[in-house]
Amino acid sequence: MNTLVYTFHFYLFGLIAIASALAFVTRKSAVAAALWLVNTMFCLSALFVMLDAQFVAAVQVLVYAGAIMVVFLFVVMLLNLGEASEVTDIRSLGGKLTAGFVGLLMLAELFSLSRLKFPRLMGAMTDHANVVNPVSAPLFHEFLLPFEVTSVVLLVAVIGAVVLAKRGPKAQ
Repeated sequence: MNTLVYTFHFYLFGLIAIASALAFVTRKSAVAAALWLVNTMFCLSALFVMLDAQFVAAVQVLVYAGAIMVVFLFVVMLLNLGEASEVTDIRSLGGKLTAGFVGLLMLAELFSLSRLKFPRLMGAMTDHANVVNPVSAPLFHEFLLPFEVTSVVLLVAVIGAVVLAKRGPKAQ
């Protein structure tokens, strides 16, 4: 039973990731494309969890779905690519109902997985007690200076982008 459930969800998340990636590259709106890319990243993260790579899954969500998409959407909003009505891809009532149905279906799946207490998906983190320590120890001891310099460089780049955007077209 558990192997069948595991295989089903592995292929389900794989198909959703492929469909989301195809939707990402076919969107005209940059914001809609970014949201499809976030969905792809979450599906990939679920696949990593199913493969017992919880740290990689967490990094996938935090770095790619979180930080990179925030920066991307910040740039899109900074460039002011259009009106809000032009940004959305779902304009009809049927599209909104379909999106709501898919959302409810995914919530039902999460609920069923949590009720099964499937060991490879839930609670497998206790088996890998010090997974993060080999990565974090060198980062915050030996490579602390390059890590902090990188964060300052990124902060300067964001401030520079804001200053250039505030000048407007008159300054050029």
